[in-house]
Amino acid sequence: MAVFYVVEKFVSINGEGQHAGELAVFIRLRGCNLNCSYCDTRWAGSYDAPAEAMTEEEIIEYIKSTGVKRVTITGGEPLKARDIKDLLRALAAEHKLKVEIETNGSVSILEYAAIHNAPAFTLDYKLPGSGMEDKMDLSNFTFLQPKDTVKFVVSEVSELDRVCSLVDTYGLSDKCTVLISPVFGRIEPADMVNYLIEHKRNDIRLQLQLHKFIWDPNKRGV
Repeated sequence: MAVFYVVEKFVSINGEGQHAGELAVFIRLRGCNLNCSYCDTRWAGSYDAPAEAMTEEEIIEYIKSTGVKRVTITGGEPLKARDIKDLLRALAAEHKLKVEIETNGSVSILEYAAIHNAPAFTLDYKLPGSGMEDKMDLSNFTFLQPKDTVKFVVSEVSELDRVCSLVDTYGLSDKCTVLISPVFGRIEPADMVNYLIEHKRNDIRLQLQLHKFIWDPNKRGV
């Protein structure tokens, strides 16, 4: 039986993504294959981080116990978790649940997007300020659907030129929702808004991490 290592599970609002502000139950799995400069969940990125071993049945039982229908699987990098496809299939069979998986852009989503009633993907693209851009799997842009989101976390205004280049080259705004989000405390959101106005980017949406404004930015479990 597949076992997953859950570093935290909780109910809160989605802080970002297409469903920002909506209640969701979060399952955070440990372990990440990247080391982004601005990572705000570094404590969960280690493959030996303290975690609760849970079967897929136990995870689903917990989710159902919350009464919340929207589910966010996150990390770390959840697609690197052993047997993650089994968990996603099990969640897909629970038709009352609306499942989203947050992934860092370095792992192919092809086999997971092919699951019947597949989860929605919130797919990061790591810009130069992350130090991880060379790890991005650009083939992922091929598999995106309207329910999916591509999120660019921006360290400085100059990176928005790169965002626009990628959006235009791969036709991202015609496939899915495109979000830009500032690295908290590193760039002024107003400067990003001014860029969108100046470049008339009607197809790109600025989003702030709501949970960092509602609670202490370093608070866990929210």
